[in-house]
Amino acid sequence: MRVLGIDPGIAITGYGLVEDHGGDLEVLAYGDIRTPAGDPLPLRLRQLYEALCSLIQGYQPDVAAIERVFFGRNVTTAFAVGQARGVVLLALAQAEIPVHEYTPADVKQALVGYGSAPKAQIQTMVRMLLRLPEIPRPDDVADALAVAICHLNHARLSAIL
Repeated sequence: MRVLGIDPGIAITGYGLVEDHGGDLEVLAYGDIRTPAGDPLPLRLRQLYEALCSLIQGYQPDVAAIERVFFGRNVTTAFAVGQARGVVLLALAQAEIPVHEYTPADVKQALVGYGSAPKAQIQTMVRMLLRLPEIPRPDDVADALAVAICHLNHARLSAIL
């Protein structure tokens, strides 16, 4: 199974493609999509959409996994991330790719065994599980890879049960 993990954002959207070969995880690609802060919002959303469509077309993921985010007080950030998230969901829906959402606690639980693990521990586990020479940067990329691994773990458990 080939999973596209996505950590959506208007400035930086992290992505990671991970494939499961019978329990052996292979990272196919990872990186980020950046949009210039000075550009108008509609242009930034289009740039994100086009880059994501190109990524989907190039790697043909079977499924996508996205972290379900919660914003307490910063309404402006919540709206911007919500709009970027909508663009991501649209691109995936148009490509007919199933989308699975996980809370940050779900991702932490799947990677290290408890839902309140610190970010640094999650990043270290991503590096170890994917046998990467270093922790992917920026954090958005490591988060995208983490949610992809989370989905693969959930899919494996679902197949057993």
